[in-house]
Amino acid sequence: MHSQENNNSKESVNFIQSIIDRDRENNKYGGRVHLRFPPEPNGYLHIGHAKSICLNFGLAEKNNGLCNLRFDDTNPSKEDIEYIDSIIRDVRWLGFNWEDRLYYASDYFDKMYEDAVSLIKQGKAYVCDLNPEEIREYRGTFTKPGKESPYRNRSIEENLSLFKQMKDGIFEDGSRVLRAKIDMSSANLNMRDPVLYRIVKKSHHRTGDKWCIYPMYDYAHPLEDYYERITHSVCTLEFEDHRPLYDWLLSNLYSSELPQQIEFARLDLTNTIMSKRKLRILVEEGYVSGWDDPRLPTISGLRRRGYTPQAIRNFCNRIGVAKTNSVVDIRFLEHCIREDLNKNAQRVMAVLNPLKLIIDNYPDNLTEELEGENNPEDPSAGSRKVPFSKTLYIEKEDFHEDPPKKYFRLAPGREVRLKNAYIVKSQGFVRDEKTGEISEVHCTYDPESKSGGAGAKRKVKGTLHWVSAGHALKAEVRLYDYLLLSEDKKQEEEAKANFIDRINPNSLEVLTECLVEPSLANAVKGNKYQFMRKGYFCVDLESKTGNLVFNRIVSLRDSWEKIMKINQGKGK
Repeated sequence: MHSQENNNSKESVNFIQSIIDRDRENNKYGGRVHLRFPPEPNGYLHIGHAKSICLNFGLAEKNNGLCNLRFDDTNPSKEDIEYIDSIIRDVRWLGFNWEDRLYYASDYFDKMYEDAVSLIKQGKAYVCDLNPEEIREYRGTFTKPGKESPYRNRSIEENLSLFKQMKDGIFEDGSRVLRAKIDMSSANLNMRDPVLYRIVKKSHHRTGDKWCIYPMYDYAHPLEDYYERITHSVCTLEFEDHRPLYDWLLSNLYSSELPQQIEFARLDLTNTIMSKRKLRILVEEGYVSGWDDPRLPTISGLRRRGYTPQAIRNFCNRIGVAKTNSVVDIRFLEHCIREDLNKNAQRVMAVLNPLKLIIDNYPDNLTEELEGENNPEDPSAGSRKVPFSKTLYIEKEDFHEDPPKKYFRLAPGREVRLKNAYIVKSQGFVRDEKTGEISEVHCTYDPESKSGGAGAKRKVKGTLHWVSAGHALKAEVRLYDYLLLSEDKKQEEEAKANFIDRINPNSLEVLTECLVEPSLANAVKGNKYQFMRKGYFCVDLESKTGNLVFNRIVSLRDSWEKIMKINQGKGK
């Protein structure tokens, strides 16, 4: 089911806030509210992480609390400093500040080791010699209870000695693990003696070669929360079955002010890959140009494409927080960026598929500087000068030799207004001798019809954008479509498994012969514009003076707004 914006559902938006309110009323944690955003540095963040970032930092801000940024760097075989730098950059770009509270799981490796020793001394953890395949076999299934490891009843002294030898590098990778001693018949597989530590003889980006054993995420995470005095540990729904282990570990090691884990539904978007593992495949196998490819839902990809922090924050806030999984229509995300850019983006004229237009009765050597408003939604944005001359370029699609019904653009004998300029009337056209395509259109103009002048009141049905041939700048424009083709719901699970087969071969179209008005000569990387009648565009990172490159952020057509109007008309 595709979820829609629902600002009226109190529970879906506020159930975590309700828990916080109740805790504060009962003076739990002394009224403190302390959260954290704890990414694993094994890839770039995506729009789903943005939802978690906005939720955690937003709740802290709303409740005059704190929010930490913490890296769960417990697996050196998959982590990289590149990912850490990108995460810091992304969270800052979204507008959030963790002040001096930047932490790493590796800050606590010594303390975590001591806590593991404490569990062994309590008889609640043991060293197991089963290999990973054997551990899975012994664990059982949802319908079949597990069976105890033959090493489960080792003495405390033997376990302490073996665990120290693990730490000292005596044993090979994968030969031994430390496991919690809980209940091999538990209905919850996570409680069937889960692994707490494993041997990984790889250098760590922060601790170097000090450690050759590393804690598992399910062991490290609750301890980190406790060490940092977190009150509400907010995580996504797939960790709900891990909560009993979270509570077991804390209650067996500590007694007061234990953090509580709260789960919410993760974000899932139509036509979008939201798995970090699958995103890594796309990047590492060359299906996309990198983690910041504008077709990806990564925060860096959205930023490069031209999405704004405010639009992403608005989207995350408006989809709400739910307890059950659902799918959000990507058109709502597009609606949020249109809403933002409509207010803030400067309007300019750009012709993506140029067709020459010659005004036969316009003076040969005359160039006029016409006035163009920068943003009709923002009068304070002012205006700019746009050169107008005898020879212009319009879009190929804006002239039709034999126009269909309801075609209100230029055609033989028809009139249109050129934006901010004059009304012109088509008088003929010329074909290319080799291709047979129309290569230029000839018109006449009405000198009395100038926009802003006395004759501007004369109305015609069509208005076209244009650029002056002698003043326009060449540009490359990249048109992006969804990376994934729409899925057949009957084959959804198979489609998810074979996501490579669903990649849209037309997800990127590069136009190299585009022309833009001269005001864009010094366009700054990252600047956003509305190309009149064509959509919203952003200056790409590869753009430079003399070689302008623009990414289409989103088209002008807002299908989500249309859906909402239809639903409102039906009383939904």
